[in-house]
Amino acid sequence: MSTRSFDVLVVGAGLVGAACAFRLAEQGLRVGLIEALDAPAMGSTAKSAAGVRVQFSTEANIRLSWESIQEYEAFPELFGEDVGYRPIGYLLLVPQTDWEPHHAAVALQHRVGVPVEVLTPEAAQQLVAFDTTGIHSATFGPKDGVVDPHGATMAYLGMARQRGSVVHVATELISAERVGDVWRVSTTSGAFEAPEVLNAAGAWAGEVARRAGMDVPVAPYRRNVFVTGPLQREHSYPLTVDLTTGLWFRSEGERLIIGMSNPAEPAGFVDTVDWGWLEPTLEAAIGRFPWMEEVTLDRRASWAGYYEITPDHSPILGRPAGVEGWINACGFSGHGVQQAPTVARLMTEELLHGRASSLNIDEFRLERFAAKAERAERHII
Repeated sequence: MSTRSFDVLVVGAGLVGAACAFRLAEQGLRVGLIEALDAPAMGSTAKSAAGVRVQFSTEANIRLSWESIQEYEAFPELFGEDVGYRPIGYLLLVPQTDWEPHHAAVALQHRVGVPVEVLTPEAAQQLVAFDTTGIHSATFGPKDGVVDPHGATMAYLGMARQRGSVVHVATELISAERVGDVWRVSTTSGAFEAPEVLNAAGAWAGEVARRAGMDVPVAPYRRNVFVTGPLQREHSYPLTVDLTTGLWFRSEGERLIIGMSNPAEPAGFVDTVDWGWLEPTLEAAIGRFPWMEEVTLDRRASWAGYYEITPDHSPILGRPAGVEGWINACGFSGHGVQQAPTVARLMTEELLHGRASSLNIDEFRLERFAAKAERAERHII
């Protein structure tokens, strides 16, 4: 089989890779996209809880998400497709111990120009009934909400294909080597070459980088999503987070979806539901939301997927120092769906001009780990 050549080879056909492929092809580049799984959007994208929020504590993360939300909202007018954006809101219940830095983040969000409201616990009860013990205040993002990650991925891929991009599924990267002015990439479907490679492989991005001779600290961590049976009353709950425990839930049709990360679980490629984690999750849920004691669980509808996590829970973006023709767009730590559209534009700038220009992404560059920079983002869920 002959070697297939492109201007850019994107690794990973989830939402981030698809959005990047579209924006690169839009600039007239010949884009190839390889995906190890049997179809696009089967990894973290498929298992996402689909939330999008602007409630972060750094300007860069706020802007990454806000500009992405605006693109999702405008998708029908921009591209003629609806990608399921619904502004159901995020409601964050903030304990006394976290209020001071959280309030400072709200002030920054307002300076950036995003809509976030501060609510008393009593006012927040109009959205969700909860035990107010230990809760100082709540914040609500009326433009936060959900999208359809699979639909958005397929929309971006469709537009990329219209502009000449080629998608190869069931094509796992085995190795990549820089030879002269190009990367030579060996896969389970033959050889590829391109002067530029963009690593958007999600939970597998660390392994993809290792096979290219680099250390990019991205590791897969399981996240469980428990689904209730239909509730016996009408409801429309925002994505609600108890920051005391990290427990979150939201309405999904007649049901609720509920999750909480297990900080003791090690990294690993395990995507079956951890039923042992159900009891601690329900204890946290009922402790804050006593009415949840009445809900039932649908085990068949529940699922697990991956967060691709970095040591500081922020993405790794851009060209790594000393590596020619390689760009990382990975390690989103649960924020890939909400930041993919903006990241795609920034990575296109990075590739075409050597450096992203519309937003300073230095805090997300790989070199921060060697410099032992402190974690910048506080709002990790």
